[in-house]
Amino acid sequence: MYEQVRENIFRIEIPLPRNPLRALNAYFIKGQDRNLLIDTGFNQEECRQVMDQAMQEMGFSMEDTDIFITHCHSDHAGLAGYLAKPQTRIFTGDYTAQDISRNHDFFVYFDNLVRQGGLLEMGLTQNPAAHPGYRYRTNEIDANSISIVQDGTVITVGDYSLNCILTNGHAPDHICLYDENHQILFSGDHILGTITPNNTTWDEPWEIKVDYLDEYLKSLAKIEALDIELTLPGHREIIADCYHRIKELRSHHDKRLQNALDVLGENTMTAAQVASKMEWDLNIKNWEEFPTAQKLFATGEALSHLSHLVCKNILNKELRDGVIHYHK
Repeated sequence: MYEQVRENIFRIEIPLPRNPLRALNAYFIKGQDRNLLIDTGFNQEECRQVMDQAMQEMGFSMEDTDIFITHCHSDHAGLAGYLAKPQTRIFTGDYTAQDISRNHDFFVYFDNLVRQGGLLEMGLTQNPAAHPGYRYRTNEIDANSISIVQDGTVITVGDYSLNCILTNGHAPDHICLYDENHQILFSGDHILGTITPNNTTWDEPWEIKVDYLDEYLKSLAKIEALDIELTLPGHREIIADCYHRIKELRSHHDKRLQNALDVLGENTMTAAQVASKMEWDLNIKNWEEFPTAQKLFATGEALSHLSHLVCKNILNKELRDGVIHYHK
C-alpha cells in the first residue's frame, strides 16, 4: 500500500475503484515541524479507508500535515476536504482553489462539453453526476484554508525545497513540484509513464480562448529543460527516464492529430463523431459500448486536438443549433 522511494518520501497507492486509472499515487514527505501530502484520491469510501490505514501504519496525522493538490481533478483533490484539519494548509493553483471552494460552476463547463461537443445528439445526459470528477469531488473547502501558489513558489519540507512549476495543459493550472538539489520531479498528471494524460478544453468549446494542447506541449519543453533524475507521477509506475517519456508523449500527440484529420477527411463532423472513430487504447473497440465517462473523456480529447488544428488554421469550425461542426 505504501513504499519509501527516497529518504523521507513515501508513495501511498490509493485505489480508484471502477476506474481505468486503477490507482492514484499520493506522496507523503516527512518534514521536521510539518509534513506534506501530495494529492489525495477520490472522495469515496474505498479511498478514505486506504488513506486512513496508511496514516495509521505510517504514524502521521493531518494535524501536522499540509496538502498540496497538483490540479483540480477529483482523483487528486477529492479527499482534501475529508483529510484537512483546522491546522492544515492546502497549497494549490488559483483555478483549483476556485473549484474546491465551490467558486467555480462545473455544471456550465459540463453542459457546454456535452452540448457543443455533439454528445447530447448521441443521447448522453447533461447531468454532471455522469462525470466521476463531479460525483467524487471534495467536500467544500473554506477558501481561507487555501494558499494559492504561483509559478516559482517554493515550499520547504524538511530537506526538500519544492519549486512550483506551472504546467498548463492537462488542467488549467496543473503544477509540478521540482527539487533541484535532489533532481526529483513530482509530475502529477503532466507526465505519466505508461499512459498518456487526457487533454481536453476548459473553456466553452465555441468561445475557446486557450489552445490547451499547445499549452501542454510547451509545458513539456519547460520540464525537459530541468535536470531530473527521478520522476514521481500521479499514476502507475515511477519514471526513470523522463526525457524519453517526453519524446514519446510528443509523438503520441502528433499521431493523434493525424488520426483526427484522417477520421475527418473531407467530411463535416462533431467532436463526438470524430471521437467515436478515433483510435483509443481501450479493450472496448465499439463506441456504443464505451462507458459514459470514457465517451466524455474521448470527446474532450478530440475537442482539444480539433481546437488545436483550428488555432493552427488547418481546420475550420461552425456552430449549428448549438453544436460545433469541424471541416477542412
